Amino acid sequence: FLFLLLPACLLQFPVTYEIGRYTILTGESIFQGFIRLNRNFAFLLWILMTLSFLWFGAFAAAGGTSLAALTQFPPGWSPRGQTLFWAYLSMALFLSAVLLSKVVYRLVERFMWGVALLTLLGLSWACAHPDVLRAVPTFFQGLWAPRLPMARAWDPADATKLLTAITFAGLGGFWTLFYSYWIRDKGSGMAHYMGRITGPITGKPEVIPASGSIPLSDEGLAHAPRWRRFLFWDVSIGIGGNILTTLMTCLLAYALLFPKGLLPDHYELAVVQSRFFEVSWGWAGRILFLVVAAAFLSDTWLATVDAVSRIHTDCVYGFFPGARKVPVRSWYVFFLLLLTAVTSVTVLLNEPGPLILLSAVIGFVGTVLFSVALIFLNHVYLPRHLPVAARPGRLNLIFLCISCLAYALLAVAYFLTVAGAL
Repeated sequence: FLFLLLPACLLQFPVTYEIGRYTILTGESIFQGFIRLNRNFAFLLWILMTLSFLWFGAFAAAGGTSLAALTQFPPGWSPRGQTLFWAYLSMALFLSAVLLSKVVYRLVERFMWGVALLTLLGLSWACAHPDVLRAVPTFFQGLWAPRLPMARAWDPADATKLLTAITFAGLGGFWTLFYSYWIRDKGSGMAHYMGRITGPITGKPEVIPASGSIPLSDEGLAHAPRWRRFLFWDVSIGIGGNILTTLMTCLLAYALLFPKGLLPDHYELAVVQSRFFEVSWGWAGRILFLVVAAAFLSDTWLATVDAVSRIHTDCVYGFFPGARKVPVRSWYVFFLLLLTAVTSVTVLLNEPGPLILLSAVIGFVGTVLFSVALIFLNHVYLPRHLPVAARPGRLNLIFLCISCLAYALLAVAYFLTVAGAL
């Protein structure tokens, strides 16, 4: 199923672009847009998102598998106990960093960039190993077309794992909605007039209006082409970088793990994958990978707890007007602490792998719903309030419809497979 990787990543582009378009033209978050479109639909989406992210502590646990294998600390504990110890410690450290930051988004962005660059360099070095290079021709053949017969017979029980791979390729699922909040705090487009969420200890409060505005003046409209170019390249860099790192990870797995029948599982998700770097750099390479994996997976927890706290704050403000008596930053901190506590409990319920799979299934249902909603929000509702120069083009609508159709077909195929009809 390697041939599905590139389409899965590219399907994200129109959806992510449209999410960014709404924020850049209005200064509002995407959930504010969904509430404007239809309050009942937005409320349903909020519930689904809440359910999906009850288990995102699993990413901290997956990062904990790296640190547990690296340190074997605390000594004498089981792999599960060591993993949970490091998961809780990483949650505590990231929570403290957010609370102490001046502007929360700057912390998240810098850490994500640092981890992404370190991961890219490490994977590039590992891919330069002769064993990996020899596998490149066969790997790329499978990238463009399926290899038949399959090396292993299709098992319907793998349907959820396949759906997870498609959903998370390109940082999909409800994670796609986070992009709206990131470019809003960047101050892109009309978000320039919106305040940012600052840390409660060292940051100074900024005014965050309850609603945004659209570019009606000649000055605002003059910037519209530049905003579109920024959005195109910003989304392209994000998805392109993700395609590159995902391809290299798959190549390493195909060249080094697949021939030996090794599969990341249980409380050794990152430990098995450390063979990538161990082949290139020996013992030191294994240590480096475990450190990078811990940072990468824990970074996912940081980005998620930040963005989900923002979304909950948005929804509380949108659905319960009385909540506006409390400042945005106070609601954000409340949800930040609440989500940390909730995920600290849910991470105990299962191993990180199954929890990530469950989150992906719920997230995929949400993806189908909000992708269709974007058609009505950006191409039906919003253009009525925009000057002609700022309205989206028909080509954008066509690409978005293609993504929606693909997601809908995948959803039907998945549920038919689970039901035993396929």
